[in-house]
Amino acid sequence: MNALHEYIMNQVDVGIHAIDEEGKTIIYNKKMREIEAMDTHDVLHKNVLDVFMFQENQNSTLVRALQHGKETVNVKQTYFNNKGTEITTINHTFPFSVDDQIQGAVEIAKDVTKIERLMRSSTRKEDTRFTFESIIGKSDAIQEVIELSKRATRTSSYVLVVGETGTGKELFAQSIHNGSARAAAPYISQNCAALPDNLIEGLLFGTTKGAFTGAIDSAGLFEQAEGGTLLLDEINSMNVHLQAKLLRALQERKVKRIGGTKEIPVDVRIIATINEDPIDAIANDHLRKDLYYRLGVVTIFIPPLRERPDDIPLLIEQFTAKYNALFQMNVLGVEPEVLDAFYAYHWPGNVRELEHVIEASMNLLLDEEWIEYNHLPYHFRNKSTGQDPTASSSRLASFLSSDEEGTTHLKDQLEKFEQYYIEHYLHKNNFSVSKTAKQLGLSRQSLQYRLKKVGITSKTE
Repeated sequence: MNALHEYIMNQVDVGIHAIDEEGKTIIYNKKMREIEAMDTHDVLHKNVLDVFMFQENQNSTLVRALQHGKETVNVKQTYFNNKGTEITTINHTFPFSVDDQIQGAVEIAKDVTKIERLMRSSTRKEDTRFTFESIIGKSDAIQEVIELSKRATRTSSYVLVVGETGTGKELFAQSIHNGSARAAAPYISQNCAALPDNLIEGLLFGTTKGAFTGAIDSAGLFEQAEGGTLLLDEINSMNVHLQAKLLRALQERKVKRIGGTKEIPVDVRIIATINEDPIDAIANDHLRKDLYYRLGVVTIFIPPLRERPDDIPLLIEQFTAKYNALFQMNVLGVEPEVLDAFYAYHWPGNVRELEHVIEASMNLLLDEEWIEYNHLPYHFRNKSTGQDPTASSSRLASFLSSDEEGTTHLKDQLEKFEQYYIEHYLHKNNFSVSKTAKQLGLSRQSLQYRLKKVGITSKTE
């Protein structure tokens, strides 16, 4: 191959690999080297089967073209380079002949390795390990949600689990599956934010060979979860046009593979999760209203950690025991000042953030038995002390000085302050429950509960 031909070969954005009649590489362009993460000297003039390893049920498409003289188009192939790294390509392979004698074969390859890995990592088909006994908490807020979730195990109605990031939405989803009659059937979890829309569609509904480049006959997650449960995590991140297709599948309980014409009946229970208030998601065009009504037959609101502070000691005990076992330590718990800091903190990352703080703190311990304030990670200490205590004291003093009844009981004062605080922000937001809830860091449902508890009637909504 002369210099011009070599230059042209290295400019194209597809891998080109050619072998001679003995199966030895004669052309190996730059893109192919990038796809397979190998150098020219690793491959050139060597037999393909000496360099690459193929799975038991797969053969080299190049060698097959050489031996059988047949062209193949858009065939997916998974194999391993000389370092054992898995590679997946979509290949167009054809033999070349001189005087009707096969002299070699050429392969044009497109790399789909990253897409394959991403699809595998974002979809989990597993034996669920979480049950309702796995949920830590004795507060009224969490016990109420557990009771509602247990009732949802008796039917196959769709479930929408609402909760901020880190509240344990999948833990509830797995518990519902394990407590239902579908427990022995598949449980598949798909994060809707992990993949682009064109991949999610094929993943959910399946594909038909020839529907697009590289498409093969493949069952989607609906078919794979037959008789069981399909968890659609972060449903609000799915494109609204794809949500319309999902709605149709849910209503008709049938799916049609991409490129196919046959409608396939499916028996699947859908549990979807969303990390924002559904009303806000609909208003912001993150969630179709009709899909919300279809999914939200049973709607479960998981309270954030700041609304269930009574559970913090139990969670500390659970996570300390977990990392004692992992790290071979014997930490007994946290010092009182640490517990005070935990009670005062807002916990934007919820239970997951608390677990990370405990894990990070235990990494700093030497032979201490208790987690002290200086063991807490810097970012937590920085955020938890970021408020101006003078301003807080001033606001509290102003409120207490306005108390005309002279009530000194802490419970009564806290209830009065809660009522004053909520009324203040309701007025500020023109009695909009949604806006006030967002500003206070509460779900709309939680704020409505508090309005009822303190005897406030909203004038709108």
